[in-house]
Amino acid sequence: MERVDKNNYYLDIADTVTERGTCLRRKFGAIIVKNDEIVSTGYAGAPRGRKNCSDLGFCMREKLNIPRGERYELCRSVHAEANCIISAPRNETIGATLYLVGRDVKTGELVKDACCCAMCKRLVINAGIENVIVRNTKTEYTVYPVSDWIENDESLEGMLGY
Repeated sequence: MERVDKNNYYLDIADTVTERGTCLRRKFGAIIVKNDEIVSTGYAGAPRGRKNCSDLGFCMREKLNIPRGERYELCRSVHAEANCIISAPRNETIGATLYLVGRDVKTGELVKDACCCAMCKRLVINAGIENVIVRNTKTEYTVYPVSDWIENDESLEGMLGY
């Protein structure tokens, strides 16, 4: 019997976490793994106690026709990566790997060219996470060494989004 490789195993778990998401545009799920143990999970949803977009029935960014990767201050959700980091003790994030999966709500398809937004990249850097692995297809993924995000600071170029 052939077993799924470890990265796809963890990506499958992150994909399941997306199902808790409450965003009306895209559902993201994230897990942090260190020493082959899951440290925490996170999905995109409104802060605790606030109504989710799925409860309200609308997305403000969609209502205003804001493109992906821009104007996150108008988003009600805490991103999956941020929720995952918030739920983890710092000593468990240093040197860890964050696995990330995104799905389009309308189609259920994987989000193409998914990665952490500029704000989440900053959180990932400060959490001491070593790599972010993002699902592209059921079996293919991209590994992003966080050191590249430190060395190649896109905020200095004025780039938006992903």
